[in-house]
Amino acid sequence: MASTRAVLIWGALAVAVIVPVAIAAHSPLLAWRSPVYIAAGLAGVVAMTLVLFQPLLVGGYLPGLPRPRGRRLHRWVGAALVTAVALHVAGLWLTSPPDVIDALLFVSPTPFSAWGVIAMWTVFAAASLAALRRRLRLRPRVWRLGHTALVMVVVLGSVVHALLIEGTMGTVSKVVLCALILAVTVKVLLDLRTWALLARSWR
Repeated sequence: MASTRAVLIWGALAVAVIVPVAIAAHSPLLAWRSPVYIAAGLAGVVAMTLVLFQPLLVGGYLPGLPRPRGRRLHRWVGAALVTAVALHVAGLWLTSPPDVIDALLFVSPTPFSAWGVIAMWTVFAAASLAALRRRLRLRPRVWRLGHTALVMVVVLGSVVHALLIEGTMGTVSKVVLCALILAVTVKVLLDLRTWALLARSWR
């Protein structure tokens, strides 16, 4: 019974991750695009799938990965997420510097750009806070609240960014992936009682 459940969970996760990437890789919108542009777009899709993994690892929801081991892997996936975001932005910069500059300055006419930039900076901020945790000598509660607040912005910004783009991911697969990201993130926040800590700290 447990093995069947594990297979179903890992199988569902594999579908949720592989399908959007496969659809994006075979999208007709990539016809005649440069390899750098294609790589940048796929890096963005991969980044979204990595966002899905993060709360699953923290919450210990994946079979074979109990919470302590999941949290260690969470750090490595976080590093991969930062790399994917950096490759996404760097690739777009190489193909169209003016568009990236407009996005970074929040003057782009496309609303999804602003949400993408917000998500990018908060990804970098959350990763930096995790990397500098010991050096900053933050109390565990303060660090957890800060990191969680940044992660919430990452999730919101990433989801809105993806949903507003009429791009290569495909409407259905994109909506499903974003819904899963939101659902799992909310679940881990509730399970770990982070909402209670946040509410208490804001009073």
